[in-house]
Amino acid sequence: MSEPSSPYTALASHILHKADPGEKAALARLSPDQPLRPHEIAALSRALLSADLAPETWRPETWRRWALIAHGMALAGHDGAGRLGSQLARAGVAESRVTKLLTARGDAFTQLLPRVLRLLASKDVRPNWYDLGPLVLTQDSAERDGIQEAEQIRLRIAGMYFSEQARKAAA
Repeated sequence: MSEPSSPYTALASHILHKADPGEKAALARLSPDQPLRPHEIAALSRALLSADLAPETWRPETWRRWALIAHGMALAGHDGAGRLGSQLARAGVAESRVTKLLTARGDAFTQLLPRVLRLLASKDVRPNWYDLGPLVLTQDSAERDGIQEAEQIRLRIAGMYFSEQARKAAA
């Protein structure tokens, strides 16, 4: 399930393989729910530009969403081969934590996601940003299409998580 031309692929490649250790550390330490500091803006800008994104035209909330994605990639990496729901189950993330993440909106989502990503990283499971990235970008949308897309993504993640949980229980 590789998407080589995806901005998620390019961003992950830059953060994980091309960014210098200081830039990667700046992205891993940033707090997406807080104002970005100058060195964080510099590291984030370089990463976004390397992914052929055009942040100079973005609104502040778009910067915040992409900062959360870059932060998450710096924390936990990227694995586009699996499905996020299965990855959460494989890492042993509790149903209550998955449910809380998938029902969270706005600031609550922004605060919960890095915790889940740190848990995945501690279990050596890298998340699929092809699943997670679009959720980050649409999870607090005010537009009808964005709301529907976010709900579809949440349902796919939940479906894969609970399917994997059922397979584990049956084994």
